[in-house]
Amino acid sequence: MAPFAGLETQPDYARAMSEPLPTTRVIKGRGAASNPEGRFERIRHQAEDDGWLREPAEPVRVETSVREERARSVISRNDSPDIHFDQALNPYRGCEHGCVYCFARPSHAYLNLSPGLDFETKIYAKTNLAEVLLGELTKPSYVCKPINIGSNTDPYQPVEKHWRLTRAALQLLHDTGHPCTIVTKNALVERDLDLLEPMAARNQVQVFVSINSLDNRLAARLEPRASAPHRRIQAIQNLADHGIPVGVLVAPIIPALNERDIEAILEQAAQAGARSAGYTVLRLPHELKGLFREWLDVHVPDKASHVMSLVQQMNGGRDYDSNFATRMRGQGVFADLLKNRFEIASRRFGLNRARETVLDTSMFVPPRVASPQGELF
Repeated sequence: MAPFAGLETQPDYARAMSEPLPTTRVIKGRGAASNPEGRFERIRHQAEDDGWLREPAEPVRVETSVREERARSVISRNDSPDIHFDQALNPYRGCEHGCVYCFARPSHAYLNLSPGLDFETKIYAKTNLAEVLLGELTKPSYVCKPINIGSNTDPYQPVEKHWRLTRAALQLLHDTGHPCTIVTKNALVERDLDLLEPMAARNQVQVFVSINSLDNRLAARLEPRASAPHRRIQAIQNLADHGIPVGVLVAPIIPALNERDIEAILEQAAQAGARSAGYTVLRLPHELKGLFREWLDVHVPDKASHVMSLVQQMNGGRDYDSNFATRMRGQGVFADLLKNRFEIASRRFGLNRARETVLDTSMFVPPRVASPQGELF
């Protein structure tokens, strides 16, 4: 693999990994407040103040680096009963948006990297994505089903401006008549309107824009490098104006933190042209439990215990319950209250369930791989 190539100012990966990252504090432009070891690491590092530590005069900054990855396969299959798609594609591992609540953070532990700052600063780009996708679509055994782009990490995160891997995959799906769904919280999706519009005319694409708060200050701390909430509302309108079916995902809902905005988000999204809506509650698998508690202590210490108390009420007394039947919606009185609020507001603003659209798979034409012998027909 090629070394991490800095998109900002960090060209030396070895040096970047050897330099100590800051202990828990606010880090400018980042969601995580520290860089704890992943759950598979045998060695743990514990910072201790020996009296020599001094706070920096300027806000701490950690730069973004990208490493090229040669993927062997890019379409992942899903059989989870609470997820409503069978196939997914993720051009990147790690996400520069830095959403502190991201359930994908623990996946960085498989790379011997931290689910904390590493997840949002050490990004892997699958540079051969279009080539591998072409090969997978060509297989005689391949069955065309809608592919979800962005199920794990955001396909339109800031590094996509440079790498254009999502664009390459979308171009191939467009050219072969293959349907897809897209989930993003970045207005960069508007860049690909030239592909999305003809796909929408063939009923082969649906876009979901994720918005969980209308408070710019809160959003800047929860998801520091995602598009601002008002900009995502504008993206919904731009997509809808071009005839692209667009839905809004209020995800995740965090009790006592952003749940007050449920109705307002649905109203503004519907006014902008959203046709459907969905929601999930906060999920805290593996290392994410500690990272989110740490974020609460740094950013909203006065609310930390109340937020976690409600989270535990929705998870059977624990920080997280992985039960397929309840992990997306929670359980108990508070979870039922959120469900009722969401359903009442969705009906009021004319929004359907997010998974109701059925995309057309009948126009898919498997691509042909060029042969040195040429073609007879």
